[in-house]
Amino acid sequence: MKTVLITGCSSGYGLETARYFHSRGWTVIATMRRPVAGLFPDSNRIRVLALDVTDPDSIADGIAAAGAIDVLVNNAGIGVVGAFEATPIAMIRDVFDTNVFGTLAMTQAVIPQMRERRSGTIINVTSPVCASRACPWLLPTPAARPQSRALRARSRTSSARSVCGSSWWSRATARPRDLPRMAPSE
Repeated sequence: MKTVLITGCSSGYGLETARYFHSRGWTVIATMRRPVAGLFPDSNRIRVLALDVTDPDSIADGIAAAGAIDVLVNNAGIGVVGAFEATPIAMIRDVFDTNVFGTLAMTQAVIPQMRERRSGTIINVTSPVCASRACPWLLPTPAARPQSRALRARSRTSSARSVCGSSWWSRATARPRDLPRMAPSE
């Protein structure tokens, strides 16, 4: 059985992504800073773990508790909309710590086990708005795209892959054909 670890599952895209993978027969490790009871059905294929992508000890504990991970979905993120000049630097640092450095830290944490098994997929969820135009109010969001490209180039010598997904995916817009290679039978 394939296992997917998804960050930021307390609401939104992370929650729906966890439900989607579970409905397809995957074992789901749904992570969030503060676990919320009752978000998922009782199942031996869903585990909810506390994980803060800005805390190295939390990441290490979460990865250890998860065991072998076939797919990492870096979904945890903070959205800030507003004028750049009116956004406090402390807020921008928090956003970068979560959206950029948290994604990098989670990726670094799972790469060794994926490299050892010569198998794995890393999906970085980003904003489609910033993919098509400059978004000074969403500064860190586009950082996941070059990271995904670099990982893809680096992983050509192994079976691991990296993709960058759009956060516009939801239950209302999901199409199973969009993830043709994500079947648990692989």
